[in-house]
Amino acid sequence: MALAPSALPRLGSVHYLNAAPLTFGIEDQMVFTTPARLAELLRKDALDAALVSITEVLLNDRYDILEGVAIATQGEVYSVFLAHKKPLAEVQEVFCDTASLTSVNLLKVLLAERGLKPGFRPLESYAAARDKDFVLLIGDPAIDFQRARHPHAIFDLGAAWLGLTQLPFVFAVWALQRGAKQAQAGRLLQAAKAAGFRHLEQIIRERPEHDEAFRRIYFERHIRYELQTEEKRGIARFCELLRKHGLGPVFEPRFFGPGDS
Repeated sequence: MALAPSALPRLGSVHYLNAAPLTFGIEDQMVFTTPARLAELLRKDALDAALVSITEVLLNDRYDILEGVAIATQGEVYSVFLAHKKPLAEVQEVFCDTASLTSVNLLKVLLAERGLKPGFRPLESYAAARDKDFVLLIGDPAIDFQRARHPHAIFDLGAAWLGLTQLPFVFAVWALQRGAKQAQAGRLLQAAKAAGFRHLEQIIRERPEHDEAFRRIYFERHIRYELQTEEKRGIARFCELLRKHGLGPVFEPRFFGPGDS
């Protein structure tokens, strides 16, 4: 018997290409919007689970992280970077895509470790990015920017994190509200990931973003979807550095598997 719509977990994800394998087969159950908007909906209890920036979970002690699933990288991520016309040492102000708190906080950490503490301002439009001396971009707009002609050097945040820590960086996780639908949401989302990887070749062939050759390189080289020991060590190191540079308060992450309930 099918569940009534009100009995189903309320789920949210992002439009970005990198999330496609995590929502395979359950797209019609998803609210698709930006990470920042998903975080707002979680805080308003309008969603039971959402794919959000890791920072949203670390700075708010109200969610558990679904075991085994993440959007992470170990090295160049390609779709999260600071584009800069001037040397990094000259940075005074960064214009940033407001869609993701994690990228902003990661950049703050990486720059602070170099003794740099610029101001941050919202980017008024993606079209304005080419004119900025320092601009932080994420997701599909970042990919579009990097694949087009531009006058900037690229400071890839995934590569910079690996150089600093020798650990993977976790950009996004499934944040689960603590409540009656937590286990149900967790099972559904873990099953969607498994289905996505069974159908990864189909996703690479059929997604509309960019071209098939790029999609294959992006999934195979730049993005990883595991949340295991090394990824958790990366999260713990990020917590340490957020605290070190006063970007808190930071709460210890809690991990949840559907079998835990």
